[in-house]
Amino acid sequence: MSALQAQRKRTVCSSTFWRLIALLFSVQSPVAFASTGAGVSQNVTWLFAAVLILMVLCLAFEETLHAKKSLITGLFAVLSLLLATYFDLLPFGPVVNAFGESIALPVYIPAVDWEVIAIIVGASLFVDVTSRSGLFSFIAVRLTKLSKGDPRKLLWLYGLLTVLFSALLNNVTAMIIIGSLTAVSLERLGRTSLLLGFLITEGLLTNIGGLLTLISSVPNIIIGNLAGITFVEFFLIAAPYVVVATASTLVLAAHVFEVQGLKDPKDIEDAYRQVEKFDEREGIPSPLFFNYSILLFVLLIGAFSLQSVLPLIDRLGMGYVALLFAMIALIRFRHDVDAFYRGIDWDLIIFFMTLFMVINVMEHAQVLHMIGGWIAWLLALGDQTGGTALLWASATASSVTDNIPLAAMLGKILAGMGLSSDATVWWSVIFGANLGGNITPIGSASTVVAVTLIHKYRIQLSFIGFVTKAFAFAFLQLVLASIYLLLIH
Repeated sequence: MSALQAQRKRTVCSSTFWRLIALLFSVQSPVAFASTGAGVSQNVTWLFAAVLILMVLCLAFEETLHAKKSLITGLFAVLSLLLATYFDLLPFGPVVNAFGESIALPVYIPAVDWEVIAIIVGASLFVDVTSRSGLFSFIAVRLTKLSKGDPRKLLWLYGLLTVLFSALLNNVTAMIIIGSLTAVSLERLGRTSLLLGFLITEGLLTNIGGLLTLISSVPNIIIGNLAGITFVEFFLIAAPYVVVATASTLVLAAHVFEVQGLKDPKDIEDAYRQVEKFDEREGIPSPLFFNYSILLFVLLIGAFSLQSVLPLIDRLGMGYVALLFAMIALIRFRHDVDAFYRGIDWDLIIFFMTLFMVINVMEHAQVLHMIGGWIAWLLALGDQTGGTALLWASATASSVTDNIPLAAMLGKILAGMGLSSDATVWWSVIFGANLGGNITPIGSASTVVAVTLIHKYRIQLSFIGFVTKAFAFAFLQLVLASIYLLLIH
């Protein structure tokens, strides 16, 4: 890309921003508008739609703009709130809680989905603490030894481990752990030429593993909460697809990246001797803490699975479960908890908070209602045809921008339609938002991490290079998802 092209891209958001400001001051007072719908002028709705589109564009050009997600959404939250106040769209006044008490809160505080924030903070702290026990590296090294140094077996084992870690932890953490361990394993085996194929495959599998449980990815959490899908229901519906998609992806990866199994007896023996040198207990600082982490991890998954039926916990929610286990895990490092607090991804937290504010403003400005009309037209084609179209549309959108705003926006729209929790279209959005991240390197945070690791090990891979290698995988996964949604309808 030339310097001139880069400069032009950097001016996209700023120039459009000033056009919006000019539009704002060229518009009449809100009382002068002929109101439509819920008392909001169509012109005002289109103005806020332009703001939403501009935010999505800026998120798509995040790297070009050299700006963090939280700053982008934060600026648009400030702008949206200011415009919404000018047009008198927000419900200012006290908030009434479950006890009938009136509480004075800033209008943007109730707009935030605090359950999602609690899950992210709690889960991040829990994973950070338990990773110090050496539990994750222990599992990975044992699997490497189990492969006996055979590249194709290693691809399958690491692929399955990636899906498992993505489902139980989160996509980014899984990619960091598995990607780093893969590089070490292949280097010791003298198979570094396969590293590119392994890392791309693992990056793609993180988004498949992210479909397995309700807490595996943020879009799952957002859509699951809005649809009222329980942890167990989510797993039972998603698991069959994840199994088929994982196997198909690994078979295709072995072919595309030429990962061959060992056949010569001498090669098999040499590889076996190499992996036997691996010491899975090398990264365990304390056997007591290691066993403690295993117990906590099992209890955490059990608590998430049974949250909807556990007394008291069923009312406190999943966010409470995540924070509870985070605090219990932190007892091990009770004198150094500030170090873990500093390790929290505050950019991600602020990003979510401000994103929820923007989406809430768009709801009051009837932007989601307008888009909902388009979605309703799409769904009018029939549950099967409309659901399939929504799957591919959401996947395409997720490939060029963050899938979290997409999931939040579409989730709000579908929730407003009063759909039941077993409606197929909920799953169209879930599958599309997750799998769309496999089309481009900016489609999901885990593919960004995968590309970062690839560059870290000095392997050349451009944006187009990634798309060229990943497109066949993404297309196959989306075709399988389309067929699966038709079967479960």
